[in-house]
Amino acid sequence: MKIQLIRNATLRLSYAGCTILIDPYLAPAHSLPSYTGKSPNPLAELPLSVEDILRDVELVIVSHLHSDHFDSVAKRVVAKDLPVLCQPGDEPAISGEGFADVTALEDSIVWQGITITRRQGSHGLGPVQEKMGSVMGLTLAAPGEPVVYWAGDTVLYPPVTETVKQAVPDVIVSHSCGALWDGDLIVMDATQTIDLCRAAPKATVVAVHMEALDHATVSRADLRAAAGSAGIGSSQLLIPADGETIELAVRQAR
Repeated sequence: MKIQLIRNATLRLSYAGCTILIDPYLAPAHSLPSYTGKSPNPLAELPLSVEDILRDVELVIVSHLHSDHFDSVAKRVVAKDLPVLCQPGDEPAISGEGFADVTALEDSIVWQGITITRRQGSHGLGPVQEKMGSVMGLTLAAPGEPVVYWAGDTVLYPPVTETVKQAVPDVIVSHSCGALWDGDLIVMDATQTIDLCRAAPKATVVAVHMEALDHATVSRADLRAAAGSAGIGSSQLLIPADGETIELAVRQAR
């Protein structure tokens, strides 16, 4: 399996012979409004062309409809005949953009031999979660491939650790920029990412959703320093740069 971080939460997965695009956020740097008044978003340019990002994509997954996960550029340039998986309730909005094959991921489906299972997430806790709305994570499993848990826009809370225990993932993708909304944490920060690593000591954690938005509070360097101080090494916690591709295999003993 290969994971290529594009930018923010946008990933290209090469998995079980298929190419999957997750949460396309394709706008040019500084072309969208600020969340905090600090800077227009996104903060960084795409590391490769939109054409290269979309090349050979066979499935698109949209975890939720926030503009940094499915933006106006993606709505325009992603091929309208590609299958799109989304959380229940988002399919009318995506179909309304002209996408012809939209499926709500109610529980689990098997697509091209890959079992894709929706997992709970909470985009913050308490009143801020109501402002953020519903989100989803997911797991992917296929013969001969590592089990992947893509946690999505969630803080670390009991359903996340329960998913770790139940799914026993080889790879966990976390959103670890410590983004704040009205002062409340809405995705994992360094402390929660370290706790996630400790909850899954045999898994490789890949921290993304970093250095792309102006409401983030944790940089890649911050996370690496905090992890190092906590005894979490670079072999367990990977923090890819935009455009970087990571190749990962199934654990030898599960």
